[in-house]
Amino acid sequence: MKKIGILGFQGAIVEHERQIKAIGHEPVIVKYPEQLEEIDGIILPGGESTTMGKILNRTGLMEPLRGKIQGGLPVWGTCAGMILLAKELVNDSVTHLGVMDIAVRRNAYGSQIDSFATKKVIPEVDSKEIELVFIRAPYITSVKEGVKVLCELDGHIVAAEEKNMLVTSFHPELTDNTAFLKYFVSKI
Repeated sequence: MKKIGILGFQGAIVEHERQIKAIGHEPVIVKYPEQLEEIDGIILPGGESTTMGKILNRTGLMEPLRGKIQGGLPVWGTCAGMILLAKELVNDSVTHLGVMDIAVRRNAYGSQIDSFATKKVIPEVDSKEIELVFIRAPYITSVKEGVKVLCELDGHIVAAEEKNMLVTSFHPELTDNTAFLKYFVSKI
């Protein structure tokens, strides 16, 4: 059984927690730097990236988390989590953890009313279609060498990985499909 951390300040915490339990692992809600020592991997959930970045700084968790990720801690950023991990934000001068060689456009698909869902096969993750739920979603505008694109939608990169880092523009935790979570856990 793996201990999977979920950054616990804001966002889709309960939804990730439910899925982690459903596949037989232990969720750990991470709010303090010392908790990084007890986990095997961490999920940075969807939510509000600016708020999460401020709280990471205020709680002293930003630098320890960055160090752990750079040291190899498996991390999966969904939506806002993708923004936290990106080295470059196309429409924002402030970056957060800045550890993944991707450029991301925040709110790329528009506002809350522009949210949508679609289905797609992502061969590395599952041979069947996976529902992709986009809520005020970002997308990746460019990747550097070493970043593997896992999924594109209408010419935009919506899932990628680099070393120990996985990102998705969409929210697998808002569906009953655990394929993406299982894919992340397989990397731990």
